[in-house]
Amino acid sequence: MTVVTKYEDGLCLSLLGNLFHAWHRVGRLDDTTYFLQVVGCDSTWRCKQHQQQQHSQHQSSQHRESNMTSNEKIGIVGSGFIGRSWAMLFASVGYDVCMYDVQEKQVSDALQEIHRQLTNLETTGLLKGKLTAAEQKKCIRGVTSLKECVQGAKHVQESVFEDLEVKKKVLTEIDQLVGPETVVASSSSCIPPSKLSADLAHKANVILAHPYNPPYYVPAVEVVPAPWTSQDVVARTRAILTEIGQVPVVLTREHPGFASCRIQYAILNECVNLVKSGVISVQDVEALMKHGLGYRYAWMGPLETAVLNANGSDWPTPQKEQDLGFLCGWDASESPCQI
Repeated sequence: MTVVTKYEDGLCLSLLGNLFHAWHRVGRLDDTTYFLQVVGCDSTWRCKQHQQQQHSQHQSSQHRESNMTSNEKIGIVGSGFIGRSWAMLFASVGYDVCMYDVQEKQVSDALQEIHRQLTNLETTGLLKGKLTAAEQKKCIRGVTSLKECVQGAKHVQESVFEDLEVKKKVLTEIDQLVGPETVVASSSSCIPPSKLSADLAHKANVILAHPYNPPYYVPAVEVVPAPWTSQDVVARTRAILTEIGQVPVVLTREHPGFASCRIQYAILNECVNLVKSGVISVQDVEALMKHGLGYRYAWMGPLETAVLNANGSDWPTPQKEQDLGFLCGWDASESPCQI
Protein backbone atom coordinates (compact mmCIF):
# COMPACT_ATOMS: atom_id res chain seq x y z
CA MET A 1 0.00 0.00 0.00
CA THR A 2 1.35 3.39 -0.99
CA VAL A 3 1.87 5.85 1.85
CA VAL A 4 -0.44 8.79 1.21
CA THR A 5 0.73 12.32 1.85
CA LYS A 6 -1.87 15.05 1.45
CA TYR A 7 -1.12 17.50 -1.34
CA GLU A 8 -2.82 20.68 -2.44
CA ASP A 9 -6.16 20.63 -4.29
CA GLY A 10 -7.10 17.28 -2.78
CA LEU A 11 -4.33 15.39 -4.50
CA CYS A 12 -1.67 13.41 -2.71
CA LEU A 13 2.03 13.23 -3.37
CA SER A 14 1.90 9.51 -3.99
CA LEU A 15 -0.80 10.08 -6.59
CA LEU A 16 1.45 12.42 -8.54
CA GLY A 17 4.51 10.26 -7.97
CA ASN A 18 2.87 7.20 -9.48
CA LEU A 19 0.76 9.00 -12.06
CA PHE A 20 2.63 8.36 -15.26
CA HIS A 21 3.70 4.89 -14.17
CA ALA A 22 0.05 3.93 -13.78
CA TRP A 23 -0.90 5.68 -17.00
CA HIS A 24 1.62 3.89 -19.20
CA ARG A 25 1.35 0.51 -17.48
CA VAL A 26 -2.41 0.12 -17.58
CA GLY A 27 -3.55 2.61 -20.19
CA ARG A 28 -6.64 3.48 -18.16
CA LEU A 29 -5.95 6.94 -16.82
CA ASP A 30 -9.44 8.08 -17.77
CA ASP A 31 -10.87 5.62 -15.23
CA THR A 32 -10.43 7.52 -11.96
CA THR A 33 -11.64 4.73 -9.70
CA TYR A 34 -9.32 2.17 -11.27
CA PHE A 35 -6.48 4.68 -11.25
CA LEU A 36 -6.81 5.24 -7.49
CA GLN A 37 -6.63 1.49 -6.98
CA VAL A 38 -3.48 1.26 -9.09
CA VAL A 39 -1.63 4.01 -7.21
CA GLY A 40 -2.76 2.55 -3.88
CA CYS A 41 -4.61 5.51 -2.34
CA ASP A 42 -6.02 4.23 0.88
CA SER A 43 -9.75 3.97 1.49
CA THR A 44 -9.64 6.15 4.62
CA TRP A 45 -8.16 9.01 2.61
CA ARG A 46 -10.79 8.57 -0.10
CA CYS A 47 -13.56 8.50 2.51
CA LYS A 48 -12.31 11.70 4.14
CA GLN A 49 -12.04 13.46 0.78
CA HIS A 50 -15.52 12.24 -0.16
CA GLN A 51 -16.97 13.64 3.08
CA GLN A 52 -15.31 16.98 2.42
CA GLN A 53 -16.71 16.99 -1.11
CA GLN A 54 -20.20 16.15 0.16
CA HIS A 55 -19.99 19.09 2.57
CA SER A 56 -19.03 21.37 -0.29
CA GLN A 57 -21.86 20.04 -2.47
CA HIS A 58 -24.50 20.77 0.20
CA GLN A 59 -23.62 24.44 0.50
CA SER A 60 -26.39 26.82 -0.51
CA SER A 61 -26.96 27.44 -4.20
CA GLN A 62 -26.33 31.14 -3.54
CA HIS A 63 -22.83 30.38 -2.31
CA ARG A 64 -22.14 28.14 -5.32
CA GLU A 65 -23.33 30.79 -7.72
CA SER A 66 -20.95 33.29 -6.15
CA ASN A 67 -18.09 31.05 -7.25
CA MET A 68 -19.34 30.71 -10.82
CA THR A 69 -18.39 32.81 -13.80
CA SER A 70 -20.96 34.92 -15.62
CA ASN A 71 -21.69 32.00 -17.99
CA GLU A 72 -19.23 33.24 -20.60
CA LYS A 73 -18.52 30.94 -23.52
CA ILE A 74 -15.38 28.84 -24.00
CA GLY A 75 -14.65 27.02 -27.27
CA ILE A 76 -12.77 23.71 -27.18
CA VAL A 77 -11.59 22.57 -30.60
CA GLY A 78 -10.84 18.84 -30.50
CA SER A 79 -12.51 16.22 -28.30
CA GLY A 80 -9.55 13.95 -27.62
CA PHE A 81 -7.97 13.42 -24.20
CA ILE A 82 -6.55 16.96 -23.96
CA GLY A 83 -9.71 18.61 -25.27
CA ARG A 84 -11.90 16.67 -22.84
CA SER A 85 -9.63 17.65 -19.95
CA TRP A 86 -9.84 21.33 -20.89
CA ALA A 87 -13.63 21.09 -21.12
CA MET A 88 -13.82 19.64 -17.60
CA LEU A 89 -11.51 22.30 -16.17
CA PHE A 90 -13.47 25.21 -17.64
CA ALA A 91 -16.77 23.63 -16.59
CA SER A 92 -15.50 23.33 -13.01
CA VAL A 93 -15.99 27.09 -12.54
CA GLY A 94 -19.22 27.33 -14.52
CA TYR A 95 -18.15 28.43 -17.99
CA ASP A 96 -20.44 27.64 -20.91
CA VAL A 97 -18.18 25.12 -22.68
CA CYS A 98 -18.77 24.25 -26.32
CA MET A 99 -16.61 21.35 -27.59
CA TYR A 100 -16.12 20.70 -31.30
CA ASP A 101 -15.09 17.73 -33.39
CA VAL A 102 -15.67 16.78 -36.99
CA GLN A 103 -17.83 13.69 -36.47
CA GLU A 104 -20.96 13.33 -34.38
CA LYS A 105 -19.77 10.03 -32.89
CA GLN A 106 -16.51 11.61 -31.72
CA VAL A 107 -18.49 14.33 -29.97
CA SER A 108 -21.02 11.98 -28.36
CA ASP A 109 -18.31 9.56 -27.22
CA ALA A 110 -16.35 12.46 -25.70
CA LEU A 111 -19.39 13.77 -23.82
CA GLN A 112 -20.16 10.30 -22.53
CA GLU A 113 -16.57 9.91 -21.30
CA ILE A 114 -16.61 13.35 -19.67
CA HIS A 115 -19.84 12.53 -17.83
CA ARG A 116 -18.37 9.25 -16.60
CA GLN A 117 -15.20 10.93 -15.41
CA LEU A 118 -17.04 13.71 -13.58
CA THR A 119 -19.18 11.15 -11.77
CA ASN A 120 -16.10 9.14 -10.75
CA LEU A 121 -14.25 12.27 -9.65
CA GLU A 122 -17.16 13.29 -7.44
CA THR A 123 -17.38 9.78 -5.95
CA THR A 124 -13.65 9.74 -5.12
CA GLY A 125 -13.59 13.29 -3.78
CA LEU A 126 -11.36 14.65 -6.55
CA LEU A 127 -13.90 16.80 -8.37
CA LYS A 128 -12.66 20.34 -8.87
CA GLY A 129 -14.72 23.45 -8.22
CA LYS A 130 -17.79 24.27 -6.13
CA LEU A 131 -20.34 22.85 -8.58
CA THR A 132 -21.62 19.30 -8.41
CA ALA A 133 -20.84 16.80 -11.17
CA ALA A 134 -24.39 17.14 -12.47
CA GLU A 135 -24.06 20.93 -12.65
CA GLN A 136 -20.71 20.68 -14.43
CA LYS A 137 -22.12 18.23 -16.96
CA LYS A 138 -24.77 20.79 -17.88
CA CYS A 139 -22.02 23.32 -18.64
CA ILE A 140 -20.56 21.19 -21.45
CA ARG A 141 -22.13 20.64 -24.85
CA GLY A 142 -20.77 19.22 -28.08
CA VAL A 143 -21.11 20.36 -31.69
CA THR A 144 -19.87 19.43 -35.16
CA SER A 145 -19.94 23.04 -36.38
CA LEU A 146 -16.71 24.95 -35.81
CA LYS A 147 -18.59 28.22 -36.23
CA GLU A 148 -21.04 27.31 -33.47
CA CYS A 149 -18.14 26.31 -31.24
CA VAL A 150 -15.97 29.44 -31.47
CA GLN A 151 -18.17 32.39 -32.40
CA GLY A 152 -18.80 34.61 -29.40
CA ALA A 153 -16.28 32.74 -27.25
CA LYS A 154 -14.14 34.56 -24.71
CA HIS A 155 -11.37 31.98 -25.08
CA VAL A 156 -10.78 29.22 -27.65
CA GLN A 157 -8.51 26.29 -26.78
CA GLU A 158 -7.24 24.40 -29.84
CA SER A 159 -6.38 20.78 -29.03
CA VAL A 160 -6.18 18.93 -32.32
CA PHE A 161 -3.56 16.47 -33.55
CA GLU A 162 0.07 17.54 -33.00
CA ASP A 163 0.88 18.28 -36.64
CA LEU A 164 1.98 21.69 -37.91
CA GLU A 165 -0.10 21.71 -41.09
CA VAL A 166 -3.21 20.36 -39.37
CA LYS A 167 -2.98 22.94 -36.62
CA LYS A 168 -2.34 25.79 -39.07
CA LYS A 169 -5.40 24.79 -41.09
CA VAL A 170 -7.62 24.62 -38.01
CA LEU A 171 -6.30 27.89 -36.58
CA THR A 172 -6.84 29.63 -39.92
CA GLU A 173 -10.48 28.50 -39.88
CA ILE A 174 -10.88 29.65 -36.28
CA ASP A 175 -9.27 33.01 -37.10
CA GLN A 176 -11.89 33.61 -39.80
CA LEU A 177 -14.73 33.00 -37.35
CA VAL A 178 -13.69 34.86 -34.19
CA GLY A 179 -13.61 38.55 -33.41
CA PRO A 180 -10.76 40.75 -32.18
CA GLU A 181 -11.62 40.13 -28.51
CA THR A 182 -11.25 36.33 -28.54
CA VAL A 183 -8.06 34.77 -27.21
CA VAL A 184 -7.04 31.73 -29.26
CA ALA A 185 -4.70 29.34 -27.44
CA SER A 186 -3.02 26.25 -28.85
CA SER A 187 -2.28 23.22 -26.69
CA SER A 188 0.80 22.33 -28.76
CA SER A 189 3.67 20.81 -26.81
CA CYS A 190 6.47 21.69 -29.23
CA ILE A 191 5.39 23.83 -32.20
CA PRO A 192 6.44 27.50 -31.81
CA PRO A 193 3.40 29.82 -31.77
CA SER A 194 5.01 32.00 -34.45
CA LYS A 195 4.78 29.09 -36.90
CA LEU A 196 1.13 28.60 -36.03
CA SER A 197 -0.03 32.21 -36.25
CA ALA A 198 2.21 34.10 -38.71
CA ASP A 199 -0.42 34.34 -41.45
CA LEU A 200 -3.49 34.97 -39.27
CA ALA A 201 -5.49 38.19 -39.28
CA HIS A 202 -5.80 38.16 -35.47
CA LYS A 203 -2.32 36.84 -34.79
CA ALA A 204 -1.85 39.22 -31.85
CA ASN A 205 -4.54 37.21 -30.06
CA VAL A 206 -2.87 33.82 -30.55
CA ILE A 207 -0.83 32.24 -27.78
CA LEU A 208 0.35 28.80 -26.78
CA ALA A 209 -1.00 27.19 -23.59
CA HIS A 210 0.68 23.81 -23.29
CA PRO A 211 -0.78 21.64 -20.50
CA TYR A 212 1.02 18.86 -18.71
CA ASN A 213 -0.54 15.46 -19.16
CA PRO A 214 -2.99 14.70 -17.67
CA PRO A 215 -4.20 18.32 -17.35
CA TYR A 216 -6.95 17.62 -14.81
CA TYR A 217 -4.44 16.23 -12.30
CA VAL A 218 -1.27 18.18 -13.16
CA PRO A 219 -1.93 21.93 -12.86
CA ALA A 220 1.09 23.51 -14.60
CA VAL A 221 0.46 25.07 -18.02
CA GLU A 222 3.30 26.47 -20.12
CA VAL A 223 2.25 29.79 -21.67
CA VAL A 224 4.32 30.91 -24.66
CA PRO A 225 3.64 34.09 -26.66
CA ALA A 226 4.62 34.61 -30.27
CA PRO A 227 6.72 37.73 -31.00
CA TRP A 228 3.52 39.58 -31.94
CA THR A 229 1.22 38.27 -29.19
CA SER A 230 -0.17 41.24 -27.25
CA GLN A 231 0.67 41.60 -23.57
CA ASP A 232 -3.05 41.90 -22.85
CA VAL A 233 -3.55 38.41 -24.30
CA VAL A 234 -0.71 37.08 -22.16
CA ALA A 235 -2.31 38.61 -19.07
CA ARG A 236 -5.79 37.35 -19.95
CA THR A 237 -4.47 33.84 -20.59
CA ARG A 238 -2.66 33.80 -17.26
CA ALA A 239 -5.80 35.04 -15.50
CA ILE A 240 -8.20 32.50 -16.98
CA LEU A 241 -5.83 29.59 -16.34
CA THR A 242 -5.49 30.68 -12.73
CA GLU A 243 -9.27 30.99 -12.48
CA ILE A 244 -9.80 27.35 -13.47
CA GLY A 245 -7.24 26.14 -10.94
CA GLN A 246 -4.20 25.69 -13.17
CA VAL A 247 -0.73 27.15 -12.57
CA PRO A 248 0.40 29.20 -15.60
CA VAL A 249 4.15 29.33 -16.23
CA VAL A 250 4.77 32.22 -18.63
CA LEU A 251 7.80 32.39 -20.91
CA THR A 252 8.87 35.91 -21.86
CA ARG A 253 9.40 34.76 -25.47
CA GLU A 254 9.23 31.60 -27.54
CA HIS A 255 12.29 29.37 -27.45
CA PRO A 256 12.99 26.02 -29.17
CA GLY A 257 11.64 23.29 -26.93
CA PHE A 258 10.07 25.95 -24.69
CA ALA A 259 11.11 25.39 -21.04
CA SER A 260 9.51 22.13 -19.94
CA CYS A 261 10.78 20.01 -22.82
CA ARG A 262 14.31 21.38 -22.47
CA ILE A 263 14.38 20.58 -18.76
CA GLN A 264 12.84 17.14 -19.29
CA TYR A 265 15.27 16.24 -22.05
CA ALA A 266 18.27 17.43 -20.06
CA ILE A 267 17.25 14.98 -17.34
CA LEU A 268 16.37 12.24 -19.84
CA ASN A 269 19.66 12.59 -21.71
CA GLU A 270 21.68 12.24 -18.51
CA CYS A 271 19.62 9.25 -17.38
CA VAL A 272 20.20 7.52 -20.71
CA ASN A 273 23.93 8.34 -20.60
CA LEU A 274 24.28 6.91 -17.09
CA VAL A 275 22.46 3.71 -18.04
CA LYS A 276 24.42 3.27 -21.29
CA SER A 277 27.68 3.85 -19.41
CA GLY A 278 26.83 1.08 -16.97
CA VAL A 279 26.84 3.43 -13.99
CA ILE A 280 23.27 2.65 -12.95
CA SER A 281 20.49 0.27 -13.96
CA VAL A 282 17.22 1.33 -15.56
CA GLN A 283 15.34 0.22 -12.45
CA ASP A 284 17.55 2.26 -10.13
CA VAL A 285 17.47 5.44 -12.18
CA GLU A 286 13.66 5.15 -12.17
CA ALA A 287 13.72 4.67 -8.39
CA LEU A 288 16.04 7.66 -7.99
CA MET A 289 13.62 9.95 -9.76
CA LYS A 290 10.39 8.55 -8.29
CA HIS A 291 11.55 8.24 -4.69
CA GLY A 292 14.25 10.94 -4.55
CA LEU A 293 14.39 13.93 -6.87
CA GLY A 294 10.73 13.62 -7.82
CA TYR A 295 9.57 14.00 -4.23
CA ARG A 296 11.89 16.95 -3.63
CA TYR A 297 10.96 18.81 -6.81
CA ALA A 298 7.26 18.45 -6.01
CA TRP A 299 7.84 20.89 -3.15
CA MET A 300 10.81 23.01 -4.23
CA GLY A 301 12.19 23.85 -7.65
CA PRO A 302 15.82 23.14 -8.61
CA LEU A 303 17.08 26.66 -7.95
CA GLU A 304 15.46 26.89 -4.54
CA THR A 305 16.78 23.42 -3.71
CA ALA A 306 20.30 24.40 -4.78
CA VAL A 307 20.29 27.36 -2.39
CA LEU A 308 18.73 25.67 0.62
CA ASN A 309 20.53 22.33 0.31
CA ALA A 310 24.13 23.57 0.49
CA ASN A 311 24.50 24.72 4.10
CA GLY A 312 28.02 24.01 5.41
CA SER A 313 29.41 22.92 2.06
CA ASP A 314 31.81 24.62 -0.34
CA TRP A 315 28.96 25.23 -2.79
CA PRO A 316 27.39 27.62 -3.53
CA THR A 317 29.99 30.32 -3.32
CA PRO A 318 28.74 33.69 -2.02
CA GLN A 319 28.40 34.98 -5.57
CA LYS A 320 26.54 31.88 -6.79
CA GLU A 321 24.39 32.03 -3.67
CA GLN A 322 23.48 35.65 -4.35
CA ASP A 323 22.74 34.90 -8.00
CA LEU A 324 20.47 31.99 -7.10
CA GLY A 325 18.93 33.95 -4.25
CA PHE A 326 18.07 36.73 -6.67
CA LEU A 327 16.48 34.24 -9.09
CA CYS A 328 14.45 32.69 -6.27
CA GLY A 329 13.27 36.07 -5.02
CA TRP A 330 15.41 36.32 -1.88
CA ASP A 331 17.13 39.47 -0.71
CA ALA A 332 20.79 39.06 -1.72
CA SER A 333 21.85 40.62 1.59
CA GLU A 334 20.24 37.77 3.53
CA SER A 335 22.01 34.44 3.12
CA PRO A 336 19.45 31.63 2.61
CA CYS A 337 22.11 29.11 3.58
CA GLN A 338 22.22 30.56 7.10
CA ILE A 339 18.52 29.85 7.71
